[in-house]
Amino acid sequence: METVTLTKKEYDRLLKKALSYDYLRGLMAEDVFASPPVKNVKKVIKEFAIAGKYNQKFLKSLEKGLKRSNYFDNKNPAASSRFSPAR
Repeated sequence: METVTLTKKEYDRLLKKALSYDYLRGLMAEDVFASPPVKNVKKVIKEFAIAGKYNQKFLKSLEKGLKRSNYFDNKNPAASSRFSPAR
């Protein structure tokens, strides 16, 4: 086995990269591309607004985008979940 000497700065940089990689790998192990369980645009917008982290311009833009989506049920506001009974 060979010995490698690193400066503290280089060690910290490599450690940070390794920890970041492990974190991302953990996230990707989850089903990040799963469809959201809620299909109601108004409910989604309401939850984002409640969070208090988003301005009105963003919320309007999000709503506009969600209304364009084929996934969200814009014709039936009562549809709230992909787990709801079949229609």
